[in-house]
Amino acid sequence: MKKTNTIYWILTGLFAGFMLFSAIPNIMVNEDSVKFIGQLGYPKYFIPFIGVAKALGCLAIVIPGFARIKEWAYAGLFYDLIAAIYSLLMIGTPVLMCLPIALPIVIGAGSYIYHHKRLAAQKS
Repeated sequence: MKKTNTIYWILTGLFAGFMLFSAIPNIMVNEDSVKFIGQLGYPKYFIPFIGVAKALGCLAIVIPGFARIKEWAYAGLFYDLIAAIYSLLMIGTPVLMCLPIALPIVIGAGSYIYHHKRLAAQKS
């Protein structure tokens, strides 16, 4: 159980850190966020919404308990990353330029898998 917990918290910390790091500029509606979201074709009012949603998702996955909310948070964060890749591909970004977004997806998937391993071990 100790190994599972350690791996879970490392992966969850990395995933939440990455997502929070990407949420802060959105919440602040900085110039880079406006430019990037504009290139993707989304309206400016979408920027703080997605930033706050990502920040709340990060909070939900690091707070112990609240299993149902944690499930929704993981889903929302994955949807954000998948939508980012899809949006980039639809505006003509080369596939290789989209690959860096795959790393947080892999880390997040590991966090999610170990979250369920922890739940199963707690039930035993």
